[in-house]
Amino acid sequence: MKTGTRALGVAESFDDADDRSVLCGAVLRADRTADGFVFGSCAVGGTDATDAVESLVADLGREDVRYLLLSGIAPAWFNLLDLPALAETVSRPVLSVSFESSPGLEPALRREFAGDALDGRLATYRAQPPRRRVAVNDGVVWVRAAGVDADRAAGIVRAYTPEGGRPEPLRVARLAARAARRFRANDDV
Repeated sequence: MKTGTRALGVAESFDDADDRSVLCGAVLRADRTADGFVFGSCAVGGTDATDAVESLVADLGREDVRYLLLSGIAPAWFNLLDLPALAETVSRPVLSVSFESSPGLEPALRREFAGDALDGRLATYRAQPPRRRVAVNDGVVWVRAAGVDADRAAGIVRAYTPEGGRPEPLRVARLAARAARRFRANDDV
């Protein structure tokens, strides 16, 4: 991958008392150069995460960003992302990267929701591409990909993970989202 190829990493941060989660989109080049930031929010426990990420991409307005990387598939306490819908709307590959093995979200969704709230989340969750295990450096991540095949998705994740196990756009977005949340929570500002 060329060193100037850009990816937008989106991560979030919220505290237990928050009703909104801070979203940060960080544009990074493959050579680790940060090249832009955008911020937004979504409801904790809501169903607006997909729309919120679409808005981040639109607000950023960067046609040079080739890939959208997401930290997980269920930010802000099960506010599920719809990867195929995102890939279609933003017209680029979308990759959700998670960092722990799990049996999937269905047991947790069933424990936390009922009725229409559960049914809607299960429908969204079941419509997502499967998780694939990807070896990265000395670790492993799990990747769901829309708009690109599994082999290419693995190559993209590896290209943006020069060390450790977290792709650089997601690592930087996570740091910025946490800082923005702390800034927002500061009553003196």
